[in-house]
Amino acid sequence: MSSKAEILQKIKQNQPVINADLPDLEVLFSENLNVLETYKTVLKNIGGESVEVADYDEILAFLKNNYSLDKRIITTIPELSEVAVLDWKNDDPHTLQNVELAIIKAHFGVAENSALWVTDDILGQRVTPFITQYLAIIVNKNEILASMHQAYKRIGNQEYGFGTFIAGPSKTADIEQSLVLGAHGARGLIVFLLD
Repeated sequence: MSSKAEILQKIKQNQPVINADLPDLEVLFSENLNVLETYKTVLKNIGGESVEVADYDEILAFLKNNYSLDKRIITTIPELSEVAVLDWKNDDPHTLQNVELAIIKAHFGVAENSALWVTDDILGQRVTPFITQYLAIIVNKNEILASMHQAYKRIGNQEYGFGTFIAGPSKTADIEQSLVLGAHGARGLIVFLLD
């Protein structure tokens, strides 16, 4: 018998039982997991920043104290119109090249990798999170899930034209393992964790 035939024979002999139940992955995330603290820790480790806020007034105060309001700031959130422009969503995406800060909402976040799920219905323009210099995303604290497994269950069969998970600022690492933030997208990400 050739070595190829021998390998194939061993594979056939060691096939799993076809009707076996899949393991319950919820058990991994059901005990002693503080999803909010996990989310914040993972976000920090990948170069992002989180700020817990009680309402939009606290977000406005943070933006006024930490960002230059004379630069172009855009948002899809009417409560933030005091510091950002709202009427940009129908513009040609090329006109967004000089956006300093874009502020958007996320449907939910995922603690295990700090990803945020956004779709075209809340983005304004698909290119927004990738063309801005800095990105701020607002997500409700009670909308942080433990795992991507739970996230994909939640997305399920929802209909949307475009959706993506965003985790931290843009980053890349070269062969020498030098991490560069903002290499091909937002140079910084702040996540406002809203009560």
